[in-house]
Amino acid sequence: MMRPTTKDLAKAAGVSRATVDRVLNGREGVKQKTVDKVNAAIKELGFVRNIQAANLAKSKRYRFVFALPRSGEEFLEEIVRHIRDAEEAFALDQVRCDVEHIDENDPHSIAAFLASLSPDVTSGVAIMAPESPQVRDAIFRLQERGVAAIPFISDQTTMGTDWVGIDNRAAGATAAALLGRFSKSDSGSVMVIAESMQSRDSQERRLGFDAELGKSFPQLTALPSLETYGDEERAEEIITNVVNNDPDLVGIYIMSSEAKIPVTVLSKLPKIKDVVTVGHERTPFTEAALHDGRLDCVIAQNAGHLVRSAVRKLKAISDKSTTHSQQEHIRIEILLNTNL
Repeated sequence: MMRPTTKDLAKAAGVSRATVDRVLNGREGVKQKTVDKVNAAIKELGFVRNIQAANLAKSKRYRFVFALPRSGEEFLEEIVRHIRDAEEAFALDQVRCDVEHIDENDPHSIAAFLASLSPDVTSGVAIMAPESPQVRDAIFRLQERGVAAIPFISDQTTMGTDWVGIDNRAAGATAAALLGRFSKSDSGSVMVIAESMQSRDSQERRLGFDAELGKSFPQLTALPSLETYGDEERAEEIITNVVNNDPDLVGIYIMSSEAKIPVTVLSKLPKIKDVVTVGHERTPFTEAALHDGRLDCVIAQNAGHLVRSAVRKLKAISDKSTTHSQQEHIRIEILLNTNL
């Protein structure tokens, strides 16, 4: 069967095509009774609007901004590379993607940046920043101004399903399950390393890790989280201190998206017998670390999927449409040296 057109819709609703166009585009000047008739006809005919054709007719263009932290090394480099790829993939949809770097440790400057975005030049923004009242309020104000806004990788508690990333509590639980299964020790302690426990993804991962470790591997004890703040000297000091003073150490869980600094520090220390090390995110460094045994497994989220999902979600919000939930579900990937 042919897909119903606006002409069919107008005939079924008993109105003009101009009225149908006004209803579809949410323009004012249409009585609610008429709007209801058009919506009833849409449901009856199964009408699906061709957004791409409508946008081409109106010469509509999209500018989506990815607000990313200034620090992050290889994982962020992978994200930026996929943003460039996505711009090519969505070229027919008139999508342009820009990257702006923000200071993830300064919520006031992030809020000021978001406040500077105008709906006249920016269609939407994907924000990768730790949760804070300033950032959360700035996102809401941005949405009120008509700019689509979604948290990207780093979630914000009040955003519901309108964000892009993995279930971090499940990721932490997966890390505990893998570490516990790989461990050959009847008992021992596990070092947990984070860049910062102020980020919600680290908090969620830690909760999931502790819950699974306590339930399935009670013989293993998770130590208090070590925070490196991305500083190599600090990381070397605090990690070396634990290794030298805990003879029962049998596992290491690196929660941050960048495993490079902790793994580099650990590789300088005397080899710990039967220690199991689990990290996050697929990067050239973690691939090499899996190959040479410095990491036993890596829990990852597909960077390309993350970016494409963000573009689709921002576009759907801008178009007042929806996306397919299964298509946008970011799955937790488990990488070993055997499946790279």
